[in-house]
Amino acid sequence: MPVSGSAIVKMLPGKRPCKDCGFPTCFAFAMKLASGGTTVDKCPYLSEETKAQLVDLLAPAIRLVTIGSGENAVQIGNEEVMYRHEKTFVHPPAIALLVSDTESQSDVEAKVRKTQELQFPWVGVNLKADLLALRFESADKDRFISLVKKVQETTKLGMVLISEDMDALFSARDICADRHPLLYPITKENLDAALPRIKERPTPVALRGESVPQLVSLTSKLKDAGIDEVVVDPGSGNPLKAVEDQTFIRRSGLKQGFRPLGYPTMALPCFMTEDRLKETLTASLFVNKWASVIVLSDFDQYSLLPLLVHRLNIYTDPRFPMAVEEKFYEVGNPDEYSPVLVTSNWALTYFLVSSAVEAAKVPAYVCVKDAEGLGVLTAWAAGKFGGDSVGAFIRKSGIEDRVKTRKLVIPGKAARIKGELEDALNLEWEIVVGPKETTGIAAFLPEFAKQLRE
Repeated sequence: MPVSGSAIVKMLPGKRPCKDCGFPTCFAFAMKLASGGTTVDKCPYLSEETKAQLVDLLAPAIRLVTIGSGENAVQIGNEEVMYRHEKTFVHPPAIALLVSDTESQSDVEAKVRKTQELQFPWVGVNLKADLLALRFESADKDRFISLVKKVQETTKLGMVLISEDMDALFSARDICADRHPLLYPITKENLDAALPRIKERPTPVALRGESVPQLVSLTSKLKDAGIDEVVVDPGSGNPLKAVEDQTFIRRSGLKQGFRPLGYPTMALPCFMTEDRLKETLTASLFVNKWASVIVLSDFDQYSLLPLLVHRLNIYTDPRFPMAVEEKFYEVGNPDEYSPVLVTSNWALTYFLVSSAVEAAKVPAYVCVKDAEGLGVLTAWAAGKFGGDSVGAFIRKSGIEDRVKTRKLVIPGKAARIKGELEDALNLEWEIVVGPKETTGIAAFLPEFAKQLRE
């Protein structure tokens, strides 16, 4: 639970207003600190003990954990609400593909290739799996190490290292520590032996307990050792128990502010069923019920895409429409005589238009005007897609330097802006009213493109 500024000010030294922190009073500093606008080290009079207390109080209810590195780093946790309608969910769960060291080389290569090739452009984002989960199952340490090395060489995705053998687990960690892998499982039985090796080269660790209460004792030990990048697995054996455990952990961390359970969670539907369809359905359940890492035994385009779209829907902020960047986009390989169309930047509108242009097999420029994520008709009604604003956008977009023609196609539903837009462009462009629906583009565009070239 967030700490208030009034609670923080009671922990401050209480000196006369010195302004050394950059704020006029201690109370102003405390309020800014509570809202995340400054850091504890700005006050030079805080003791180290008080600083540590404040850092702990100001930490998010669900710890932020990063798996992987560089552009493939995946952040999980740092959530603030139980339910999406309260605010929004922040970090989508990472989808991981399980790869065992008992699998043949060709099967391993095929799975790695899947994670690279199964990517789906979808309403302005690229949907894909996030992690590879490498499992030590063969009892041959050298074989597991070989698997880790091969995966490290062939992909830059983040990794989850799964091994009951601690020596194999940390040997694999040492190979790819710079990739910040997640180590799993750290348990009650191996924690004491694992702790010194975790401290050697800190990377995220995933605790597995036989129950939620057991997780509390494990996270407390790691906390005392100064290890915060922790993921927890309550060891749920079936979906029903998993929902109970996930709900209890989430509610404890967010509603009760219980720090020992304020960590992102891990779920392994790959071990809950051998039925691939049930596994995918179970994974979708974990998307709803707060798991932060979800490990699948396998997937294909038909099981992965629905799961990723479901994740996108749950983790898209419902308060803001999805939008694409304001600029002109090339569809196909347009040249200086290609058609120029304009539309709003609602992501769905853009993709419908661009897909229709692509289907018509006529290379064209699609100019996307920022309308705050609204569709054309709504944007026009709200005054965000008028002749003056569209004209100013066309002028600054750079499209005039790319084409010799001066004909601009506007959506049929925005036909009313034709005269105003011509005036805004000083009659240098001829405004053509296009189809009212994107379904009409296929019939309209080929003949229009022919006329431009003639």
